[in-house]
Amino acid sequence: MKRTAAASRRLHVFWSGRVQGVGFRYTAEMAALELKLTGWVRNIPDGRVEAICEGPEAVLKLFLIRIAAGPMKPYIRQSQVEWADATGEFEEFRVRFY
Repeated sequence: MKRTAAASRRLHVFWSGRVQGVGFRYTAEMAALELKLTGWVRNIPDGRVEAICEGPEAVLKLFLIRIAAGPMKPYIRQSQVEWADATGEFEEFRVRFY
């Protein structure tokens, strides 16, 4: 079921550090699926991992906490987070590949 944009927020996050090749995308995907978020996560050529998620703001904040405090914590040097209104464009959460 597609979420309504009015009930949701959009999180756009970039993680830097040693975040590629350590199961980061899989960990983010599992957290997002458990929290019933929609969107995607992908590696980007500059070595960072990028994600766009949509869902209730409190749940998106929980997603960020799970990533920052979970098994990926030692690999994260920095997180860059941007908030916006949700677009409702996603039906599920998945890993994207370039």
